[in-house]
Formats: sequence, structure tokens, C-alpha cells
Amino acid sequence: MAQSSGRVAPQTAIERFDRAAFTHEPSGFRYRISKRPDGALSVGFDQPAAAGGLSGEKGMLYYAGSGAAARSYLLESDGFLFVSPVAWYSGPTAHWGLGPGYNGYGYPFLTRPVLPGCLTCHASFLNPTAGTQNRFADPPFTEGGVACERCHGPGEAHIAAAGKSKMVNPAKLPPDRRDSICAQCHLSGEVRVMRPGLDWQSYHPGDRLSDSLSVFVNNLPRRTVTSHVENLAQSACQRVSGDKLWCGSCHDAHSVPTPAARATYFRNKCLACHVKRANYRAHGDDCVSCHMPKGSVADAEHVVFTDHSIPRRPRPPIELTSSSPHFELAAFGPEPATRRDTALAYAIASTRQPSVREKARELLEAVVLTSPDDAEVLLYLAEIYRNSGLDDLALPLYRRAALLDPSQLTASTGMGAIYFQRSDLAKAVIHWQAALRKNPGLVLVATNLAMAQWRQGNRPAAEATLRGVLELSPGFKPAADLLRQLTLRPGPPAVR
Repeated sequence: MAQSSGRVAPQTAIERFDRAAFTHEPSGFRYRISKRPDGALSVGFDQPAAAGGLSGEKGMLYYAGSGAAARSYLLESDGFLFVSPVAWYSGPTAHWGLGPGYNGYGYPFLTRPVLPGCLTCHASFLNPTAGTQNRFADPPFTEGGVACERCHGPGEAHIAAAGKSKMVNPAKLPPDRRDSICAQCHLSGEVRVMRPGLDWQSYHPGDRLSDSLSVFVNNLPRRTVTSHVENLAQSACQRVSGDKLWCGSCHDAHSVPTPAARATYFRNKCLACHVKRANYRAHGDDCVSCHMPKGSVADAEHVVFTDHSIPRRPRPPIELTSSSPHFELAAFGPEPATRRDTALAYAIASTRQPSVREKARELLEAVVLTSPDDAEVLLYLAEIYRNSGLDDLALPLYRRAALLDPSQLTASTGMGAIYFQRSDLAKAVIHWQAALRKNPGLVLVATNLAMAQWRQGNRPAAEATLRGVLELSPGFKPAADLLRQLTLRPGPPAVR
């Protein structure tokens, strides 16, 4: 955990460069990774001239991931952080490749925002810029990796008292508060929903995670990168042992056994609960190779993770798709979820599971009657309305949400789209510019903004907007095509 993030530098390097180039066949883009003179890395890409000839290069200044399985990288532009499309995969077949979730893009996707709520599980003491989605001060985090305070709470008094002041000891907490410390990063579930008015900074060691957020799991068990807590709860070992078994029963957060000692180390952990029987020895000393095998996960390629459901026999992960029948969500843990959190969980899931959109709409419509000032409820219901072509219902919800929470950008992008469709270009421009100040990486929003500016007759502004898009994302073809049209046509485009 202490090596889960940092600045890319020679002393943090784990990568090889003998195969630092590959081609993404569906798009035709070729990626190449190289070392820069300052010790950082860069990712370059190009496309054959026959396919458009787009190319570019970006520096990768920071990394996230210890490299035990993989390592991702962060791009920076004017303080805004984005996830690099390429990743380094460790293991016997160590190689470079596209990062999780990037294979479906037909261009180098360079503007996936780095959100504080995600980065906080890899780095410590973040320095986000208020009022933006993904801008950070320099440096973006004061300490790389997961620091002591992530599990043990604030350390000022402990340091001031030369170690004589107590800090949080997870092992001495009640089970729900003990387990919350691990679950804050190792229980992603299908959906996470923050409690009203809370954010990624709300949880502190010693609290119950459920007081800060609700975690929802789906009814089809699967293995993901961070499903350890969920999978352990599915195991017979956990069901029989109850609160006695937790992450710390087998793992020491301060040390990792060497590869040579690994089998014996974890066998002894198993035998702390299981009776020593002769047939255990007959199958060898390595319990985990059979009962906690490594296997693929549903949300990442090229990596394998340990199956914490402790199956009696290995089983393949279940792939969940949009066509999976009877998709249902349930709150993880003994406490039932509120109607508000359940509605938001289905709304968030509907972006990946269209089959539950109507259910999400019904739940949100019921909740908004009793919670008219919940900005998140208003925003998700407005998004469902707009995506269903119900702009007249969406617009007042966007307006209300924007008044309640000026820091979010969903209302700005949604209202801009509605006003653009209504040919109210002045309002569309205002709302889209507001969104882009919070995250300039919304390249489709910026391209639409340029179209609105061009239709207004403000050709210089449209050209500047498009050049800004291509500076951030040189491979984004819609912006390149629109800039080409703009330079070839003397007047604004006709409104259809």
C-alpha cells in the first residue's frame, strides 16, 4: 500500500521498455511509451494517414498502483489530472497495454478525469481545487501511497506525544468499524452512494463506513479488482466464523510474505481455524492455490486477482452484461438501505444497465416528492428525463440542482444540451463554458460549444475552443473534423 502512487522517477521505475509499443487493432492507433529526460514517462500515439493521420504525445508524470498486478499513469494539463489510456501489467508476461475500460474507444481517450474519491485510495493528503471536478494543486498529493492515517486516524497528537498518544487500532474496534477500515477501498460493489451532504473526505478510521455511504452489490456474484470484502462475505469460512474472520486474520498491513514463504504463511493462517487433518497434508502445503486461486476479473483485462470467496473448487467469474436477466441491487451489510440511496443506486447502475432505467425513474420520482432539495436526486432524475426526450421535465430539475450545488457540472452540461437543441445558443454557450471551467476534458461538450459559437458567428472563439480540445485530446476526431470544416467554410453552418 505504501507504494500505490507517486511521481514517476527513475527510483520508482518497475517498467520494461523492450516491448514499449503496441497497436490497438480496432482503431488502428499505435501507442508507444518512452522515458523522458526528466525521468518521467510519455505516451505517444499515431494513426495511419489512410485513417486520418491523427497523432500526439503526452507526459505521464504520476503513477497509481503498486505494480503488484498493474500500474496506471496520470496525465496533467493546467493542474487538471486525467488517466492515461496505457498501463503497465506485471507478472510473467509483463507488458504494456490499454488500461481497463479503454479497449472500446476508437481513439486515444486522454480525458478520463481523476476524481478525488478514486485517487484517495491510492495516495494520501490530496490537494484538490475547490469548485472543480479534477483539478489539483502542485503536487496533487502530499504523500504517495496509503499513509498510516488511512487506517489509524489523525496522527498529530501521536507525534506530539512522541508515540505515547493512542491512535486507532483496527483490531481493537467493534467488528463493523474494524471492517470498515478495509472496506473503504476494498469494497467497491456495483454502486456506491454517498449519504446526503457527505463526500470522499467524510469517512474517518473508527467510524462505520455505512454512516458515510451505502455500498450496493448485484445479485449475480462476480470477481472484480476491489471486491475482496464482498467476496469474503460470500465464503463459507466467513458465514461460519462470523465476525471472527476479517481481513486482518490473514493479512498483515505492514508486511507481505516473500514468494518463497507465501504458501506456508497462508497455510498457517488457514490452520488457525481448520483442524489439522492428514488429508490436508496429502494435498500439499499450498492451501490458497486450490481454495483461493487467482483468476480473471470482470472489470479489467490482463490481470488476475485472488478469489476471496474461498471456493471449495475453483470457478470462473461471472461476466455481467447489459442483457443479464433479473439484475437487482441490494445494500451490502446488515442494515437496509434508505429509499433515497436505493433510488440513486439504480440510477447510477442504469448508465451501464439500461434495463433498470425505468425502475430508477420510478424510484427517483417517489423520492423527489419527499426530498425536493436533494441535488443528487434531482440531477439523476433530470438525466433520465433528458435521455428519454423529456426536456420540459428535465430543465427545472437541472435549474434547482444548480442552485443547491453550484460545484457540480452535470446540470450545466444538461442545460447546455437542451438550450442548444432549442437553438438558444447564448444560453447553451454560457452553461457549457461553466462546465468546462470545472473540467476542460469534456471534449464532446467542448466540440458542441464550438459548434454553438460558430453558429453565433463567433468563428475565432469556435476555432480557439477546438484547438483547445485537440491540445488536450489530439486523437478526438469530431473536433478535428469540425475544425477542418470551419477553416474551409467562410460562414457559419446552416441550422437544421
